[in-house]
Amino acid sequence: MSSAALLNELRLTQELVMALLEPLQDDSYRRQYHPDLSPLGWHLGHCTYTECYWLQEIVLGDDRFTAPVADIYIAGMTPKPERGARLPPIDVLIQWTLGMQSLNAETLDTAPAALVEHPLMRDDYLLHFLIQHYSQHYENMLAVLTQRALALATPDFQASQPITSRPTRQDRVCVQPGHYRVGGTAPVACDNELPAQQATLGPFEIARNPVSNSEYLAFMEDGGYANAAHWSDTGWQWQQQYKAGSPEHWRLDDAGNWYGIGVRGAYALDGSDALHGISQHEAAAFARWAGGRLPHEHQWEVACRLQFLEQTGRVWEWCHNPFYPYAGFKAFPYKEYSQPWFDDHHYSLRGGSLHTRPAVKRASFRNFHTPEKRHIFAGLRLAW
Repeated sequence: MSSAALLNELRLTQELVMALLEPLQDDSYRRQYHPDLSPLGWHLGHCTYTECYWLQEIVLGDDRFTAPVADIYIAGMTPKPERGARLPPIDVLIQWTLGMQSLNAETLDTAPAALVEHPLMRDDYLLHFLIQHYSQHYENMLAVLTQRALALATPDFQASQPITSRPTRQDRVCVQPGHYRVGGTAPVACDNELPAQQATLGPFEIARNPVSNSEYLAFMEDGGYANAAHWSDTGWQWQQQYKAGSPEHWRLDDAGNWYGIGVRGAYALDGSDALHGISQHEAAAFARWAGGRLPHEHQWEVACRLQFLEQTGRVWEWCHNPFYPYAGFKAFPYKEYSQPWFDDHHYSLRGGSLHTRPAVKRASFRNFHTPEKRHIFAGLRLAW
């Protein structure tokens, strides 16, 4: 992709993020709808701050635009529950954002020598980084809007064509043992995808398709949530505390039929759609119930590169392995991007969801969350 195309992609991601905020006419841009998610307005401010930080402060050595707001928009400086109260009025936030984006666009268009010669601009690395940063926050903002819809939902929706359960599909492919390449390539890859590795894999089987809504409903109807035999010890402890009984965004209508709630409110579930809204604990329990397991992320990546997988990019897919550094890992462009999360408490996810931007939908991209998270657009694919 050329520099001009990357600049256009950056402007598009900026517009997409802004479009999620502009329709809001009340203080909902300040509200924290989920303990793990920041307010919508903070995401916009943080993305704008980050863009200014790298282009103006780091590359050009000018912190006039970042220093006054750093304590608001640097993630580690203000706890999530306090971020909404510190935001400016929405019109001020939007005008500041547009002004900063205009300044940065002019900087990129005029390309002063200090910009062109900076190591972060080599091979357009910083443009790739900023596009992916906006893209990841765009998906997080859609998760916020989903939580907002859940908070505002009224129980009057009727599922006119309710889904029914179906047995788990056994359509699988066998990957032969061998040495396979995994990992990404610069300048697009994140630090946790590098350096590219050789993975030695034994034979394994993996499902062509992710688990569907109807297949997961069969697990629910068979008492899967109430049977400790399907759960790991930590998963069962979580289940006993949380008392989950369905994916996070599923609800029952008056007739006892399931429907979903998404960004735009209530909607009819499609039984053939890829399931999402479950934790890694639930994904592993379903896999055990179905006679399979979750794949290791390298198995997922290899099968994806071999074009054996269908419906990738519909939902994030939980893997069974913790998120860990590849051999030769080097933190870049800053330590906090990946390194703090190599803690054996975060697990890898692969693939991307319907809300994931193309800039981060690649076979090597590694998402990661702790195993109890359900607000992300995550499901699973079986392996054996």
